[in-house]
Amino acid sequence: MKYIFNFLTIFFFFSIVSCNKNINIYPVSNLYDATFYKNIDEIDVALTGCYNGLQKPLYEEWSMTELRSDNSIMGNPTSGSSDNKELSDLDMFMPNTYHEGIYNYWLHTYYNIYNVNKVLKSIEVNYKQSEGVLLYDSLLIPVSIEDRKRVAAEATFIRAYHYFNLVRLFGGVFLIHTPTSPTEAKLINRESTDEIYKLIIADLNNTINYGNSAKFNAINNNDLGRVNTWCAKALLAKVYLTLNRKSEAIILLNDIINNSTYSLQPTYKEVFSITNEMNSEILFAVRYKAGSLGLGSPFANMFAPNGSGLAVVNGDGQGYNYPSYELETSYLTTDPRFANNILVYITKHYVNKYISDMAIADDAENDWPVIRYADVLLMLAEAQGYNASSINLINQIRIRSGLTALTTSTINSVALFEKALSDERRLEFAFENQRWFDLVRFNTTFTTLTAEQVMKDHFTIMYPKHYGKYPAPALTLEQLKSFVTAEHLLLPIPQREIDINTKIVIPQNPGY
Repeated sequence: MKYIFNFLTIFFFFSIVSCNKNINIYPVSNLYDATFYKNIDEIDVALTGCYNGLQKPLYEEWSMTELRSDNSIMGNPTSGSSDNKELSDLDMFMPNTYHEGIYNYWLHTYYNIYNVNKVLKSIEVNYKQSEGVLLYDSLLIPVSIEDRKRVAAEATFIRAYHYFNLVRLFGGVFLIHTPTSPTEAKLINRESTDEIYKLIIADLNNTINYGNSAKFNAINNNDLGRVNTWCAKALLAKVYLTLNRKSEAIILLNDIINNSTYSLQPTYKEVFSITNEMNSEILFAVRYKAGSLGLGSPFANMFAPNGSGLAVVNGDGQGYNYPSYELETSYLTTDPRFANNILVYITKHYVNKYISDMAIADDAENDWPVIRYADVLLMLAEAQGYNASSINLINQIRIRSGLTALTTSTINSVALFEKALSDERRLEFAFENQRWFDLVRFNTTFTTLTAEQVMKDHFTIMYPKHYGKYPAPALTLEQLKSFVTAEHLLLPIPQREIDINTKIVIPQNPGY
């Protein structure tokens, strides 16, 4: 579908799935109006819609993270289809400013931010940008203090999650923190990344202060999957790491490790089992529900091999997110994560992590993990830097996978430590949309590894096997590597947002 309107002017109906996968169907308009929710029942339904709104951006997110990293490539370099061309352009760091996938991601993300803002406005939780704080203003509708704080805690996490992804992909974006009409929206320009991070931090601190703080082993079954204090602390720790505020990240991560009772699952396979959802390793996930409700996961079909018929999934596959040869050879033959992440159909390799039996196409049960306990351990290693304690944290992940432990005699320099940590994160979180964000963050947190060099090395390795096979006029390796610049670590602002605004001039990101 092609969208031709500004990001706050389209309305549509949400099919709403709650966190514990009980289903409600309720229309939620994205068209601005002055009507807000009047009681806690209406607010809870709307909040459930915000959880469901996390699904749509994920449909495009893999192409802006995994595909732009060294994990994935396009499976068929000789295809002339427009879809393949757009995805290949992302893969090769040359997307145009009218890129359909980028625009769709942008729209779906701002749709959900609007709905979160409407929930927060209904309970009069307002962001004061000049001070970077949330204010709980006078409330006239019949909502208890406890319900107000609960709803606000969950809603602000969702908004922070969206903005964290936006600022890492696009840089400074539109900072919309209250329901805004189309006319008002046209007067709002891009904010600095500092201002975006101020809101993210304020939102996550609100979740930490007022969210459910029950330990994992004491969480009520009805609350499994809902935002809580622990997932907010983990996400805030990643924010602090991204900003190179390591000491603040360490405090949060140690708190989770020592006090939350979240833990690693015994095996890697159990983390992703559809019969073991929201287990002790999943701090937060975007949830899907199979059963012909329109709420199932599309990724089994998207990532299964094209032309595999019914051999892999019901309804054939599209062959997207094709694992790179470079990633495949990074796994040891004894590493069980390989088969959980990558399988082969005849000669076609594919992502296995999100595939399960399903009755109809695009209706898988598999949730999408956003924050795992393994991430908490490896973030702490990253924040602490090169020392024996950090190596031991990496070893917890390796030993769970049946690999030998690293030692201080083999990891005996900063460069070797950073390489080991980067490799472990890559293998552990393959196809979870983590790798690209990791590489960009390493530009700040590491001293010997940069995103630009990793990607240039990737192109060098994969050129004779893949990129050099694109039809004429084929890019030379040097031309391909020249696209990898600091400017192209960010995506372009969708040009339609710039063109449609007749009130102000919106700057495009440099390099586009």
